[in-house]
Amino acid sequence: MRRLMVAIGRRATVFRNHVGMIRDERGQVHRFGLCVGSSDLIGWTTRTVTPDMIGQRIAVFTAIEVKTPTGQPTDQQSHFLETVHRAGGIAFIARSEADLARLGNERPQDTR
Repeated sequence: MRRLMVAIGRRATVFRNHVGMIRDERGQVHRFGLCVGSSDLIGWTTRTVTPDMIGQRIAVFTAIEVKTPTGQPTDQQSHFLETVHRAGGIAFIARSEADLARLGNERPQDTR
């Protein structure tokens, strides 16, 4: 995870998104993270807008699900990636630093 975050460098700004729940000593449940299925790394990728808005820059929501070479996303993770992509965000699975090249050609093709 840390290697991928470093490898992203200045191409995107991402933060580790821990998702889960914990029960305190009184038995109360505390949930944390964005939502069930949300990606391991979330943040934004800065893009310069096309000629009709020359010079303006926008932050495009970026979601990267980190998996081992054989790891498979859950249905919720696949759904989250597809939802982000359909909304115009950047969303994909990264299994290695080489997969980060997809920051220029994002599509959550590798979702199951």
